[in-house]
Amino acid sequence: MKYVVIIPDGAADEPIPALNNKTIIEAANIPCLNKLAGLGQIGVAHNVPKNLPAGSDVANLSVLGCNPTLYYTGRAPLEAAALGLKLGPNDWVVRCNMTTIIDQYMRSFSAGQISSEEQHELLTALQDAVIGDYPPGALEFISGVGYRGLLILREVPGFTVPLSQNTRTFAPHDYTDQRVWHVGPQGAGGELLLELMDKSIDVFANHPVNKKRIEQGKPPATNVWLWGQGQMPVIPSFKETYGKTGAMITAVDLLRGIANSIGFDNIIVPGATGFIDTNFSGKAAAAIEALKTHDVVCVHLEATDESGHEGSVEHKIQSMENIDSKVVAPIWEALSSSGEPFRMFVTPDHPTPIRTKTHSYDTVPWLMVGTGVPACGAASYNEKAAAQTGQYREEGWKLMGELLS
Repeated sequence: MKYVVIIPDGAADEPIPALNNKTIIEAANIPCLNKLAGLGQIGVAHNVPKNLPAGSDVANLSVLGCNPTLYYTGRAPLEAAALGLKLGPNDWVVRCNMTTIIDQYMRSFSAGQISSEEQHELLTALQDAVIGDYPPGALEFISGVGYRGLLILREVPGFTVPLSQNTRTFAPHDYTDQRVWHVGPQGAGGELLLELMDKSIDVFANHPVNKKRIEQGKPPATNVWLWGQGQMPVIPSFKETYGKTGAMITAVDLLRGIANSIGFDNIIVPGATGFIDTNFSGKAAAAIEALKTHDVVCVHLEATDESGHEGSVEHKIQSMENIDSKVVAPIWEALSSSGEPFRMFVTPDHPTPIRTKTHSYDTVPWLMVGTGVPACGAASYNEKAAAQTGQYREEGWKLMGELLS
């Protein structure tokens, strides 16, 4: 049996007045998903326990069958795992966003979708500016994809990492177009993180990268935003838990980190950006090829989530339609014509409503179809249709066991 898991990140939404009170998924032209809803089972699930942050880190652990209550330690450690970084038992890793803050308002949590190359230049300059303030090896900025970087804090002679489980930080995408003076790091180690954030303002102010961005009419990266801290988790491998091999296809370090943590292979697709211009078709082709050597292949699409954070109805609908036509449809065609037993599982990790531009704890619609899955006869795939089936899962992480059973 072969299995494909497709995650349109953040695709779930609320009814939108401008769409005649339809959700994004309901308004989008998704003929393949609507057909598959009738051929299989649909329902709704909670992927984020109420005692944990409503983020892609917690939610995607759930989607991949890991109980987040047991294994979640923070977002940044999972992204560190994507880079193969080794941390000691007293070391910490912190997520580092490039952001645009003007007059104390979060104008962009991604500094206008700044490029990886620009991020690298800015973080290198920040590293050079602060390296003399701490013992050797205590502090290191790591460049990631696009606006996403990391800060590593290592315990070395003369430096004990001041962070703890009581440290509080706040996700910048939760505060788009809001004042942020009151949501800086707090508690243990908060002063250190604030110092580094303040230092970045001075370093970035006249940096050539920002001068060029301003000349081009793009928002400058005014500073780093530090959040999502944690220590490295120990998660059982997917093979150990479920007896299956797996592969991950994504443009996002977070998902690559989860994949590394559970023993999945990461497959890199040229042109995969994590945004609306990503290589949708290339991801589908890579998934079909990966099924030759893996039991479970996961295809993660970030474009719907980024569009939700933008508050762009147009981009989110377009992303959902591209996922249907360029990812779901060709994979379904390959599976159904293979002559081999298979199952497909489609689910957002969490909602990212257009109205709020951030993640929510609400349920998401899931779809399971393929060999041995009875047809429910649903007319369409969306939040409302899924809720009407009565197929509700309070602990979304258990759906993976159902898929593989």
